[in-house]
Amino acid sequence: MAKPVARILGGLVLAAVLALLVISFLPQPVPVDVAPVAQGPFEQTVDEDGKTRVRERYVVSAPLAGRVLRIQLKEGDAIERRGLLAVMVPAAPALLDVRTERELKERLAAAEDDRSRTQAVVERAKAALKQAKTDLQRTQQLAKENLVPPSQLEQTELAVTIQTKELDAVEFADNVAGHQVDLARAALLRARKGTDPGAAPNKLEVRSPVAGRVLRVLQESEAVVALGAPLLEIADPADLEVVVDVLTTDAVQIKPGIPVRIERYGAGTPLEGRVRLVEPSAFTKISALGVEEQRVNVLIDLVSPPEQWKTLGDGYRVETRIIVYQEENAVKAPGGALFREGNQWAAFVMDGSKVRKRMVEVGHRNGVEATIAKGLEVGEEVIVYPSDAVKDGVRAKQR
Repeated sequence: MAKPVARILGGLVLAAVLALLVISFLPQPVPVDVAPVAQGPFEQTVDEDGKTRVRERYVVSAPLAGRVLRIQLKEGDAIERRGLLAVMVPAAPALLDVRTERELKERLAAAEDDRSRTQAVVERAKAALKQAKTDLQRTQQLAKENLVPPSQLEQTELAVTIQTKELDAVEFADNVAGHQVDLARAALLRARKGTDPGAAPNKLEVRSPVAGRVLRVLQESEAVVALGAPLLEIADPADLEVVVDVLTTDAVQIKPGIPVRIERYGAGTPLEGRVRLVEPSAFTKISALGVEEQRVNVLIDLVSPPEQWKTLGDGYRVETRIIVYQEENAVKAPGGALFREGNQWAAFVMDGSKVRKRMVEVGHRNGVEATIAKGLEVGEEVIVYPSDAVKDGVRAKQR
């Protein structure tokens, strides 16, 4: 009786040992990290550093050669249009020869021609703004009757905003052109008066062509300056824009009117902006790694209330996210779960304890995730950053 029992126990022990050996030699499940395929909002952005700058700046220069008296204005001082900027004492001229008089006349004629051009541009901008406002009224009426989509109403509102900015810019240029005419005419009259030996040297007042603030005083102390020497730089610091240089390969996706988020400028609340213009000409820039890159400037208007960015000034650093594509209910997967399989995209999907390779069709991608047009369903779990041990059909377990 004892021998059969001992034989049975020995057989059980042997079977257990054999089972342990078999289990030990079976391939172990590969530890993996997984993430779900989700559905929700998706954004594809172009992220770059940028800086603020005043939209229109004006460098006031000496209208003629002479001695400029000490400028009393300081950086940040407010100045009204036609306000006094500097006082000059013209240098005693040599005899006004034919060549000098001709040069001054030509300068006056060029300034007058430029003024005529800017006046025509102003009239064209006023007509464009009037048409944009008419289109907006028509679109608002159609929107009340649900005959046009909300996006069309937004586009017409944006067109009015852009045309208003354009009119402000060309009116600024027209004021500057008028100021140049006044300076050129004054320089010619002063030179002619200088030929009169009995004439007393009069002082010439240099006045501001626009209202704004003094950004920089370039010639603070009294000194003798040449014709065209820069004296001050003035602008309206509240009229800011953001300029960002992006790779030309990214710029082809950026269109005027698309939204922009402006972050990390010194405050916690992101600012909203709109792309106004992608400049037509690119330039070469050397990256931090020493690589030549073709880049182009993108100009962005601030659309957030001015109270939110009133502390910003000219030349401040900001970080921008230019939104080139967005979708409210996109099927999306982590970018680290996708890999190339020939000319197609693929992903490893958890099927119970087994790994299955799935060919997928990817729509848009950003640095974190990608939209899935075909191949994955919401709720499925995909393996993120799979190692070489992960293959189709192997067993895996989540870390």
